[in-house]
Amino acid sequence: MSRIGRVAWSLAGVSLFVAAWAVATRHAPPSGVPGPAATLRGLLDVARSGALVRNVVASVFRVAVGFTLGTLAGVPLGLWIGWHARAHAFFNPVLQALRPISPIAWLPIATLWLGSGDSAAVFLIFLSSFFPIVVAAAAAVRTIDRRYLRAAENFGVHSIALARTVILPASLPQIFTGLRVALGVGWVVVVAAEMLGVTSGLGYQINDARNNLRFDLVVAAMVVIGAIGYMLDGLLRALERRAFVYRSARDGAR
Repeated sequence: MSRIGRVAWSLAGVSLFVAAWAVATRHAPPSGVPGPAATLRGLLDVARSGALVRNVVASVFRVAVGFTLGTLAGVPLGLWIGWHARAHAFFNPVLQALRPISPIAWLPIATLWLGSGDSAAVFLIFLSSFFPIVVAAAAAVRTIDRRYLRAAENFGVHSIALARTVILPASLPQIFTGLRVALGVGWVVVVAAEMLGVTSGLGYQINDARNNLRFDLVVAAMVVIGAIGYMLDGLLRALERRAFVYRSARDGAR
C-alpha cells in the first residue's frame, strides 16, 4: 500500500471513531461523557490558558528522563546477561520475579525514598522502562546464531569490538521492540504517577479536572495523551528505520 493510501485509511479510521463517539454521546445527560465538540472546546480553553503546554512539557520531560535512564542501564546490562551464561543464570530469576510487579505498586516506596515530585515519577518511569528493555536485549543476544560470533572471533574480533560490530547490530530489531514497549508503558505510568504525587503534568490535569467536575477537560487530556503516545511511538519507529538504513549503507560501503 502506498503512503497516501495508508494516510487515507488512517484518516478514515479516525473519522469513523469520532463519528461513533459523537453518536454515542449525543443524548448523554449534561453530567455524562462529553462529545467531540465539547471536548474540543475544553481543549481550546486549557490551551489558551497555557496550562496544556505546561502539563505536556512536564509529562514529556519526566518520561524522557526516566526512559533515557532505563535505556542506558537496560541495554548494556541486557547484552551482558544475554552473552554470559553465568550472568544470565544469576540475574534472570530476579528480573523475572520483579518484572511482573506493576510500577504503580512501587509508588509508596518511591515516595518514601524520594518524596513527592519529579524524582518519584522519574523513578517509576525508569522501572517501567528498564525491565522490558533489559529482557528484550538479553533475549536478542541469546537468539544470535553462534556461528556468526565464532566467525568474528576467528578473525580476531573480541570483547568490545565484538559487541559493537556483531552483537549490538544483530540485536537491534529486538532491542527496538523492547524500547517501543518500554516507552509505551512509561507513558502510561507517568499519567498514573502524576495523579497521585505532583502538581503538574497531564495526569495532574485529569485529577484536577475531575475534582472540579470538568469532564470535558478530563477527556481532552485523554485525547492529548493518546496523540502524544502515538507520536512518541512514531518517533521510535523512525529512529529504528534510520538505524537500519545507516547500518545497511555502512555494510554496503565495506
